[in-house]
Amino acid sequence: MISNMITKKKAVKGVVATFGYLLSPLSWWNDIFLNIPLAYGFAYLFGLISRDLFFPMMVLGYWLTNIAGLMLMHYGVKGLIKKNQKRYSRADLVKDIAFSLLYTLVITIFISLGWLKFPLGN
Repeated sequence: MISNMITKKKAVKGVVATFGYLLSPLSWWNDIFLNIPLAYGFAYLFGLISRDLFFPMMVLGYWLTNIAGLMLMHYGVKGLIKKNQKRYSRADLVKDIAFSLLYTLVITIFISLGWLKFPLGN
């Protein structure tokens, strides 16, 4: 019974870690298939309110997907390898935000070049 619960918890942590990896900036292909479409959808909703909100919300949405991915991956992997998992620290958050800053710069360049734009715009 106890080993069954441990196995179930490890499976959940594995799924969380995998989902986190898929959203994180550590998988090279995730942006085109996951993060950018999620951020685009997020920005689109705000763009319906005001077109001026599209760009900042695209950046924010992209940041949120990357940070959420890193946090989920961190939480899941720690749960798999440690019996007593400590809380997500401030240092972990700072590191995750630093990774996202680099990727945000790339998205900002794409929007500035017109490669990503609000679909109802000219």
